[in-house]
Amino acid sequence: MWRSPAGQPAWARPALLVVAALAALAYSWQVGSTIEIFYAAAVRSMTQSWHNVLFGAFDPAGTITVDKLPGALWVQALSARLFGFHVWSLMLPQAVEGVLTVLVLYRAVRRLAGPLAGLTASVVVAASPATMTLNRGNIPDSLMILLLVLAADSTVTAIVGGRWRSVVMVGVWVGLAFQAKMLEAWVVLPALGLAYLVAAGGTTRARVGRLVAIGAVTAVVSLSYMTFVSLTPASQRPYVDGSTSNSIYQQVFDYNGFSRVGQASPNQLLGRTLGTPLFTQAEPPPAWNRLLTRSYGRDTGWLLPAAVVAAAAVLVARRRKPRTDLPRAGALLWGTWLLVLAVLFSVSTTMNSYYAGALSPAVAGLLGIGSALAWERRGEARVAVVTAGTVLITVGYATWLLPTGGTGLPTGLGAAAIVLGLVAALALMWSALRQRRRTGPAPEAAIAVALAGAALLLVPAVASASVVAQGLGPFDTPFQSAGVTRFVHTVFAPQPSPPALADIEAARRGAPFLMAAQTSAVAAPYIYATGEEVLPLGGYTGTIPTPTTAATQAMVAAGDFHLALVASPGATQSALFIARHCLRVAPSGNNASVAPRLRIYFCTRSSG
Repeated sequence: MWRSPAGQPAWARPALLVVAALAALAYSWQVGSTIEIFYAAAVRSMTQSWHNVLFGAFDPAGTITVDKLPGALWVQALSARLFGFHVWSLMLPQAVEGVLTVLVLYRAVRRLAGPLAGLTASVVVAASPATMTLNRGNIPDSLMILLLVLAADSTVTAIVGGRWRSVVMVGVWVGLAFQAKMLEAWVVLPALGLAYLVAAGGTTRARVGRLVAIGAVTAVVSLSYMTFVSLTPASQRPYVDGSTSNSIYQQVFDYNGFSRVGQASPNQLLGRTLGTPLFTQAEPPPAWNRLLTRSYGRDTGWLLPAAVVAAAAVLVARRRKPRTDLPRAGALLWGTWLLVLAVLFSVSTTMNSYYAGALSPAVAGLLGIGSALAWERRGEARVAVVTAGTVLITVGYATWLLPTGGTGLPTGLGAAAIVLGLVAALALMWSALRQRRRTGPAPEAAIAVALAGAALLLVPAVASASVVAQGLGPFDTPFQSAGVTRFVHTVFAPQPSPPALADIEAARRGAPFLMAAQTSAVAAPYIYATGEEVLPLGGYTGTIPTPTTAATQAMVAAGDFHLALVASPGATQSALFIARHCLRVAPSGNNASVAPRLRIYFCTRSSG
C-alpha cells in the first residue's frame, strides 16, 4: 500500500498518503460547532422513512421537499441511518469526500504532468482555506466537487487512452454531480469538453462525436431523477419546494438556476418573509473583483493570481508542442474550469463563502502543472524571473488581504510572508545569474524553487491551520473578526433545545404535530432537536403556495397542530388563514434587529 507503483518515484505514494491522512485529520478535528440546520433537519426527517429519503422530504411527515435536489443529503441520511443521528455522522461524509478529492486530483494531475505536479496539486487542494472550511460542515458542495474531479479524471483518461468507457464515465460523473448541486455541475462541461476536443486522439469528427456522447449521457443521468419525480403523482410525494406549480424542473432551472443572476435570492426572500436583514444581502455584492477582496478573498483569493500566471506560463511554454500535449491540455482544463466558475460566482446574486471551494481543484491543478514545469526548467533564467515575479505578486497580494486582527491570526504573519517572499525571489534571481555560467541547472536552483513554493503557500496554509485550531466551519472565513466568529457560532450552533421548546411542547396538547411554522428555516431547529413534525408553511422562503388553504383548514379542524408561528401572514394563503382564524396569543417579545419577527397563534378545532 505504501509503495509507489512501477514508473513512479519511491516518494510519490507515501507522500500522497501522508497528505491524505493530514487532510482527514484536519477535516474531522473539532467539527460540529456550526451546522447547516436546514440540511440537518431534512436528514433527520429522512432517517424516519425511506419514502422521505427517496423524495428528499424536509419534514418528517413528508409534506414538502428540501428546496434542492437531495443527492448529497442521501449520503448524509445513509450515514445517519448507519451510525445513528449525531452531528459527527452528518459531518463524516464531507470529510470522506474531501479526502477522496485529494486522492483523485492527484491521479488526474499526475497523468497530465507527472508525480510532482500531482503531489503539489493534492497539497494545495487539501490545504486550501475554502476547501478546509467546506469539508468541515454538512454542505452538499463537497460531494459535487468530488464528482466533478472524478469527471476531470475520466476526461484525462479518455484523452490518454481513448476508450469509450472513459468517455461515458465523464457524463456519468457530471450527471451525478448534478444531483448534488444542480446546474453548477454543468458549468464545468466547457472545461472538460475543451480539453478533450483539443488534446484527444482521433479525427475532429470523432472527437466531436464523443463530446456529443458526453453531453447525451450527462443529460440522461442529470434529468433521470427529476423525470422520476415528475412522473410520480403529486398525491404520492411531497410538494416540491422552490416551485409555484409543484414542478421539480422549475425548482432546478428557475429557483436554483437562472433566477440566481439579477433576481432576489432564496435567502433574500426568506429575510423579507421573516422581517430580518440577516439573509437579505450578499456580502460582498456581485462585482468583477468579488472573489479577490474581503471575506471571499480570504476564502480562496490567496492563490488566484499565481494560478492565472501558471495557466498562462504553461500555455506559452507548450505552445509549439503537438496538439495532444498533456500539460497544455491540463492548463486548458483547469484554466477554463477556473474561468467559468469565477465569472459565475462574480455575477451571482447568491454567494455563500463555501461556494468558493469549487475553485480549489482548478487552482490546485494549475499550480501543480506550473510547479512541475518550473522544476523541470529550473535552470532557465526566464523561468526564474517569471517564478520570482509570481512569488512577489502573490505574497504582496496575500499580505494586502490579511486583516489587522482576527480569529486565529498569528502576530507577524504578514511580515514573515514578505521576508520569505523576498528571500525566495532573491534566491531565484541569484540562481538565474549563476545559470549563465553553467550548462545544467545550478544546485541552488532547487533550493530557490523550494523556497518559492513555501512562500506561495505560507499564508493560505496558516489560514487553513487556523481554521482547524479555532474549530471553524463552512460559514466562517479565515481570520474573521472575533465579533463575526461569535455571531456565526451563535446563529449556526446546533441546538439540542431550541428557544421555548418546553413551552411549545406544553401548548401542543396531544396534537400529532409539534406546531406549524412559516418557513422551513424556522421549523428546522425544532425538527433537528426533536424529530417531530413541524409543518412548514410556505417552504424555505415562506412564499411557496403549500399547504393550500383547504389543506390548512382541514389540518386545523382535525387538530393536527395547535401552535403556529407566522411572520408574514400575507405571504401565503395558509399563513393568512391561520392569522384570520386562529387566536393570536402573544407577540414574540423579540425586538432584536436581526431576529425573525414571529407572531404566535393558537388554533383549535373550531378555528377550522
